[in-house]
Amino acid sequence: MRSAILISAICSLTVDFVHTSADGLPSFEIDYDNNRFLKDGQAFQYVSGSMHYFRVPRADWRNRIQKMKAAGLNAISFYIEWSTHEPEPGIYNFRGNADFEYFIQLMREEEMLALIRIGPFIQAERDFGGLPYWLLKIKPRVNVRTSDPTFKKYVKKWFSVLLPKLVPHLYENGGNIIMIQIENEYGHNELGFCDKKYTTWLRDTVQSFIGYRAILYTTDECDINYQRCGSIPKVYTTVDFSPLSDEVECFGYMRQVEKRGPLINSEFYTGWIAFWGQPRPPRNAQDIVTMMKRVMAYNASFNFLMFHGGTNFGLTSGGTFVGGSSLDTAVYMPQLTTYDFTSPLDEAGDPTEKYFEIQRVLREANFSKNTIPTPKPSLKYSYGTVNMLPVTGLLDQVPRNLFTTVTNQKPLSFEDIDMNQGLVLYETVLPGNGTAARLPLTINLLRDRAIIFLDHAKLGTMSRSGFNTTMDLLVTGSKQKLSILVENQGRCSNGKFIEDRKGILADVTLGNQTLGPWSMTRYPLNDTSWLTDMDVLPDVRTPAFYRGVFVVPEDGVREKPLDTFLDPSGWTKGVAFVNGFNVGRYWPAVGPQITLYVPGALLVRGLNTLVLVELEEAAEDLTVKFVDKHRLDG
Repeated sequence: MRSAILISAICSLTVDFVHTSADGLPSFEIDYDNNRFLKDGQAFQYVSGSMHYFRVPRADWRNRIQKMKAAGLNAISFYIEWSTHEPEPGIYNFRGNADFEYFIQLMREEEMLALIRIGPFIQAERDFGGLPYWLLKIKPRVNVRTSDPTFKKYVKKWFSVLLPKLVPHLYENGGNIIMIQIENEYGHNELGFCDKKYTTWLRDTVQSFIGYRAILYTTDECDINYQRCGSIPKVYTTVDFSPLSDEVECFGYMRQVEKRGPLINSEFYTGWIAFWGQPRPPRNAQDIVTMMKRVMAYNASFNFLMFHGGTNFGLTSGGTFVGGSSLDTAVYMPQLTTYDFTSPLDEAGDPTEKYFEIQRVLREANFSKNTIPTPKPSLKYSYGTVNMLPVTGLLDQVPRNLFTTVTNQKPLSFEDIDMNQGLVLYETVLPGNGTAARLPLTINLLRDRAIIFLDHAKLGTMSRSGFNTTMDLLVTGSKQKLSILVENQGRCSNGKFIEDRKGILADVTLGNQTLGPWSMTRYPLNDTSWLTDMDVLPDVRTPAFYRGVFVVPEDGVREKPLDTFLDPSGWTKGVAFVNGFNVGRYWPAVGPQITLYVPGALLVRGLNTLVLVELEEAAEDLTVKFVDKHRLDG
């Protein structure tokens, strides 16, 4: 019975940002005797929300933190993404949007505590689960998330850079970090292994830097086997579950592993993952507040995932696999650019019905007594229609001269040619024997999507998602050029298929002949500055680069230009850049996401530049629009 394990009535704790205990030193600890946290010697409960600095423009971090505080939260949970900070081995980035220490500092200034999830694997619906792609190019092959000595070597090197940055921000050092998560949902049985030596090693490595000045914890799903596998000795075990779960069952599983201490739901889901070509999953506000009340009746701490989802800017979204016994029998589903997640704060940071309902429950429970004004939706702006002009085709000689080309007898993966995200153009000359014929072209192990050209004429597409990796080719018998433009749509972000290499991973055959040698041209899609001085060409065929300009009017009232949304309706599939910043993939031809969120922080007064890399078919009138309404369910 639910009443049998109730710990208390709905919590009536008031929460203050206190930095000293009775002995004058800040402290945050677990009171195992009374199943609670003690913050500076006083009983404490946290209600936090997840927000990821890498999904929100730096200029908007404080705004989102303040809105989370206004809802009644007292903490923020976030991942640190290894791939963001070490994009290539030994090359580190902690500037701009990667400056998580500034993010932590803003939280502290707003009197918000921090729960940090350091991985090294974070999942988070990100490419390769937040691991850097270059782990996949190391020879011999690295077994990630295991005791593989090579993997541990790179993790230790990364942690030796990361963890010293966290030490000054620990609560017991006068900062605001109260808890640090080790790994992420490691107990999930899809992994096919349970390497306790690895997770114990992670614990010891983290403690060698931070000691016992923050509580280390794990989180795993509502399943006793997940809980047992994911737990680590001397690391606090927590559970995660949705508003539609049975909290008695889920907390019961946690209690089988963690006998005493505060109950915690580390991922209280406000929404769910969304994929191209599928409707976004709904999550009802009333279900959330109903479960909130039940969880608070246990005096449990919990974290809303997500409270503000943000955006997978650039090409950082991941993919998911469903069913199947291998990478090539499971169904691959690429994730959207938006990470709105139907969160309480939507993609543009505006409060939703869920926000107001959560705020109401926390106030009624006397959890929060702050008097911060309730935020209102921000103004958006329609910057109007933009005429896009074709600049150059991807298959033309000009762009190819600007990018790196590699040659090899067999096709190589993205990783083997030091390519993270974007496109690779694979080209070879077909053997000619003077005889015309219709022959099957087969791309063995295609990952993920390919557009096929013969002598620069488009023949069609192939996709691992649809298991269509064969098509008939009408060859003339002369030496024709075969071009295959392969798109990385996002590496798997979870499960046993995590090592998801991209490109063409095996032979390409035409009839019974193996094709080769191959030239492979890399298009990383991380820079469009080279287009600035190029003239517009009158006759350009897709895939191609298109350029346009639009005006942000002068406004002496507001500090910065207003947010807007790019509507590429009429175009097919591609990537958009605003003032050189990659705002992400668009694919209105399949939806459900139609528009792309464009933060005002990316815009300037006066002229702004828009570049589209259209892969398949441009709009007939070559125009796009900037509108003031988001369309995520088209």
